[in-house]
Amino acid sequence: MKKELGIFILLIVLCVTVAIINPRFLSSANLTNMSTLIGMYGIFSIGLGLIIITGGIDLSVGSVFALQGVLLAMMLRDWSWPWVLAVFASILGVTALGAFHGYLVAKVKMQPFIVTLCGFLFYRGLARFIASDETKGFGSSGFTVLRDLATGSVGPVPMPFVLFIVIAAISYVLLHKSVYGRYLIAVGRNEDATRYSGINTRLVIGSAYAVSMLFAGVAGVLIAFYTNSISPANHGMSYELYGIAAAVLGGCSLRGGEGSIIGIAIGTALIQVLQNLVNLLGIPSSLNFSVLGAVIFFGVLVDQLISQRKRAKIRS
Repeated sequence: MKKELGIFILLIVLCVTVAIINPRFLSSANLTNMSTLIGMYGIFSIGLGLIIITGGIDLSVGSVFALQGVLLAMMLRDWSWPWVLAVFASILGVTALGAFHGYLVAKVKMQPFIVTLCGFLFYRGLARFIASDETKGFGSSGFTVLRDLATGSVGPVPMPFVLFIVIAAISYVLLHKSVYGRYLIAVGRNEDATRYSGINTRLVIGSAYAVSMLFAGVAGVLIAFYTNSISPANHGMSYELYGIAAAVLGGCSLRGGEGSIIGIAIGTALIQVLQNLVNLLGIPSSLNFSVLGAVIFFGVLVDQLISQRKRAKIRS
């Protein structure tokens, strides 16, 4: 819990600092918008965290959002599918892609980086082809129930944040209180030793990719209705980097075998507060990726230093 406590203190200090610099940070509109973003990003960040804990990576999430968004808009607007069927089909399709990634990584033994990099390129290109490189959207009216579920609120709390809390709670039990969670961590620490102990490592790894994409599918629907329009060339661009940054900042080691749901949640909040700070201070948005890159760098650097210290203690 030391990592989680440290990053939580950093989050509190950052929030206080931003509020002092710019009081608009505490305005209801800003807090509502930031909570919405934390909810949407947090859902798929948890999924990416589960993959990272197994020692894997997924670079295709942003492109999957584009493909899912395009197809969801076409199912609802062009093909007139019932919204329940359209949402279910879009989430199921994304989950199937995750299962396919897991099969290639766990069964075929392809490198996760290569599998998901190919997905990053393929799904984006497929989205652009299906949409004929045209922006798809949901219009300003219709789909009232779905809009309320995706962009509404429960009292003052945005619905995406509520869903994030629910998914985070389920994921916490899954990772920290179940046998499956122990298997995920064990596979990340030493896959060979875990397999020799009688655990089906292929199933564990493959399921992690499927669960991750299930969460991404839910987040994809929320993001599509939040933006209300999907440009196949730009929608979801680099979102996977925000998820990876949140997981790494939250204590997930890119070597695998380490991480927590609470850490990922705090990491997601910290990333969004940093983004909010950039906006409130009037810093050019072109520096967003510089901030993100610095966060990932320092997160990995701290993890490396801590690991070296642990190894030094063991040797001594």
